[in-house]
This record gives sequence, structure tokens and C-alpha cells, in this order.
Amino acid sequence: MTPRERYIATLLFGEPDRIPLHPGNGRISTRQAWHQQGLPEDIRPEKIAEYAYRQAGGTLPWPEEGKDFPVSERMIPMFEEKILEERETSRIVQDWKGNICEISNQYPVEYLRNPVDFVTRRWVKCPVETREDWERIKGRYDAEDPARYPKDPQALASELATRTWPVKLQFSGPFWQLREWLGFERLCMAFCDEPDFVREMIDFWRAYVSRILERTFAWFIPDEIHLSEDMAYKLYSMISPAMVRGFLLPTWRQWGEIVRAAGVPLYGMDSDGFVGELIPFWVEAGFTHCDPIEVAAGNDIRAFRATFGKRIAFAGGIDKREMARGGPALAAEIERVLPVIKDGGYIPSCDHGVPADVSWANYVQCTKLLAQATGWL
Repeated sequence: MTPRERYIATLLFGEPDRIPLHPGNGRISTRQAWHQQGLPEDIRPEKIAEYAYRQAGGTLPWPEEGKDFPVSERMIPMFEEKILEERETSRIVQDWKGNICEISNQYPVEYLRNPVDFVTRRWVKCPVETREDWERIKGRYDAEDPARYPKDPQALASELATRTWPVKLQFSGPFWQLREWLGFERLCMAFCDEPDFVREMIDFWRAYVSRILERTFAWFIPDEIHLSEDMAYKLYSMISPAMVRGFLLPTWRQWGEIVRAAGVPLYGMDSDGFVGELIPFWVEAGFTHCDPIEVAAGNDIRAFRATFGKRIAFAGGIDKREMARGGPALAAEIERVLPVIKDGGYIPSCDHGVPADVSWANYVQCTKLLAQATGWL
């Protein structure tokens, strides 16, 4: 099977020749530690998992990766990234989204543009505080802007028609995007105090992303549309199930209908935290799979499989704390999820970005154990 066929078959409970081997990715601080522990400096980030597989004794051909079909939902133009104030151990910055944040002075502002490392921040001010702010910021989201799409989308789509690797497009869900505009506390209060304003913003985002999807699908059908929400704490979701149903489910369902009508096989959802309250809504909305199933948040992938059967697949679910412990603890962790691996509909991987306390030796051990469990060794 090609990597593309294998990926789709796994997440749709098909019969792949083997399960994709995805031990997880380290961010900058993790890779810096690994370089001091034995990972050669000349191994590029996208080649690290393959190198670990070879170190673990793997000999099978590594999946080819090629071009994707870049589509951007982000605001155009972005805000200027700049430092507003330097303090003794931190700095006040404006990020590309218009947030005013305090971050450690060991990080440049650009670290907030993409998840290149684990950067803790304190929000000072968010871009939408008034109705006037909202009217101004809407102008940065024009689905017809050609800058959001490839320069020659038809030519790129033709080139990708015979691809052997999966192509995924990523979008922010309504909860995620409103939090970016309002800030977390203000958003949570607004669900109660300003429900009409919340619905107005959700309706805008639903229509905007729907139009991007429609334009994209006129040129190219990807293998997956994946949403980011990050809307759960350690024990519960960040808003009530009733609010999820009333405010978010209609958008998830409408996008899912567009995705399925276009023939996109996979519709995925990402949320950190305990997602047990949310999975029933994702099943109802038509999501095929979800990730990263953080163990420290109380997610039990075996219990989820027992509850939801094959109505939804999973990715992630390997406890990063056990990866850090290594040895027998890590072996026991892979053994814990083995029944779900064998049952199908599951790509085992670190349950978030691989942190720096996971040593290079333990990462190689994890790769070896996963390779054995998924048919690569």
C-alpha cells in the first residue's frame, strides 16, 4: 500500500498492510536536547522519526512525503509582530493575531506564530474587545483573496492527483477562533452574557471557512480536513455539553456535510484535555477520528473504544510521561494500548508534542516498540 492508502485505511477501520508509524515530533527545545544526546546535527526535523526507526533496526522503505496544497485561513494582513516592552525576565509583545502577551525573554515574538516550541504566555489584551474591534477585524478575513490559495491551484492539483502521500488541510474550529479574538475568559463569559454576539461571530466563521472549503474543493480534494479546538480541561470540557450542542455542533455538522459531499475521506478533530464529554458530539457531527487523547487529562483510549466502538477512530494516546520514564514503564505503556492497535482505527503516537524530558534513547525505544506493534519490525 502507499502511505496515503495506509493512512486512510487505518483511520476508516479498513485493512492496511501495516499501521502508520508516527512516534511523534519534538519541538525546538526537544531537538536541542536530542542533539546533545546522540541525534546527529545534520538530521533535518522531518527526518528524525525515520532516523530513529533506522536506529531501532528498521529496514522497510520510509513513507515518501511531498508537496501539499497550501490554503490559509489566517487573517490578511496580519498584525505586526513586535516587542512593546522589555522586562527583567520577560517581554511584552504584540503577536501576528493582534494579541498583547507577556512571554519569557528567551523567546522571539515569531515563536508565537507557529507551535515551534512550548511557549507559555500571559494575555494582556486581545484583538476584539468592542463591537468596533469586531467590525474592523472582519475585514482581514476575505475568502476570495487569492493570497489564501496556491498561485496556480489547478496545476498543483493536477500534479498531486497521483500522489502516494496523504494531504491534510487544517482549520480552526469556532471555539478556537473565537478564543483567538476574544480571549478565553471573555469568550466563556460571552456564552452566558452575550450569546447573540457569540452566534454572530460563529456564523461569520462558519460562512468564511465554508467558502474556503468550497473554493478549494473546486480545484483539489484533499485526504483530510482537520479542525483544531483545544476546548477541554483535565476533567471536563471548557463549556457545557448544552453549549456545545447549541453553539458549536451546527458548524461542525455543516462543514462535515461539505467535506463528505466533496468526497474527502477523513474529517478529524484535535482537542487537548479530557474529551470524553465531546466525543459524542464529534460522532454526531460526522468526524472520522480525533486526537491527541492526552493520558494525563484522564483520557483512556481503551475505555473510549469500548464506549464508542468503531464510530470514531483515534490518533495519539501514548503517555508522554511514560515516554520520559522509558524502559519497562514505556514498554508497559505500549502494551496498554496494544488491544486498540490490534482492533484498528488507531494510529498510536505521543499524546502531544514530544517534550524535552523524553531522552533521545527513550524516543528510539518508543519508535522501536511502536514499530513492533504496528508491523514495521
